[in-house]
Amino acid sequence: MQKVLALVGPTAIGKTALAIELAQKINAEIISGDSMQVYREVAIGTAKATPTERKLVPHYLVDTQTIFKPYSVVDFVTQAEKAIEQIVQKNKVPLLVGGTGFYVNALLNKLQLGEPNKENAAVSDKWQDYLNKNDKTALWQELKKRDPVAAQKIPLNNSRRVLRALTVIDRTGHKFSEQQDKIEPRYQYFIIGLNSARPEIYSRINKRVDQMIDEGLLDEARFVYQNRDREYTILQAIGYKEFFPYFAGQDNLENCIKNLKRASRRYAKRQLTYFHHQLPVYWFDPLADSNCVQEILQKVEEWLNE
Repeated sequence: MQKVLALVGPTAIGKTALAIELAQKINAEIISGDSMQVYREVAIGTAKATPTERKLVPHYLVDTQTIFKPYSVVDFVTQAEKAIEQIVQKNKVPLLVGGTGFYVNALLNKLQLGEPNKENAAVSDKWQDYLNKNDKTALWQELKKRDPVAAQKIPLNNSRRVLRALTVIDRTGHKFSEQQDKIEPRYQYFIIGLNSARPEIYSRINKRVDQMIDEGLLDEARFVYQNRDREYTILQAIGYKEFFPYFAGQDNLENCIKNLKRASRRYAKRQLTYFHHQLPVYWFDPLADSNCVQEILQKVEEWLNE
């Protein structure tokens, strides 16, 4: 079974810098495991590796899509599998890096995703029509009726996952939560996780938001706002919708920045919850342990040589 190395952790913990350093030492190439970095039109709010960083180590699944076309976890898995094949053909190590836990899990393990095909297209359309005619709360309530365990794990606002869960339930006749518990690995993988004390992470998040503002995040957010009727997925990304009240004249910029910092901190907490409960991760603290990189490198090399 093909080996795939993964590096995960909350936003602003330092995954990109460590991934590049690690990749250079183990002859790896990087696959983005982030649901928003595929979009060409946005870069600052999605915290992509810079063009300079991407010259140091090849990156896959970055700037491959437009925000004006649908993109799902099924698309991600398909494209990531192809990227892994390309990396392996070059005799390099595939290094999956990202903070979108469900995307990472779906690639490394054969989760039931409710892939579109002739048999379930009508089922998928049924629930999309239901969402269009009602709202996300009504859709989530339907999932709660059919699978309370899945509903508890999937946030009400994450309509994409709610749609997917209902589609899978209708297509298979089994609860979505039960199917997710039956994990079959797609690859032989090893997952490194970065984490630190909560105040340290929150401080880094606040500083990163300020830095993003200085780099022009507001212009990106304004572009998303002006095109909000044309696209779909990016509207859910933290870093853009928080500024919509400012553009609409309903709130001031200072409050919107505070809301973005709060939303980012909450997102970091959700990321850690997912990684701790859904994936086998070997955790390291890069902020407190100066020998962290050497320890990670030793663990990875031991695993690669097994």
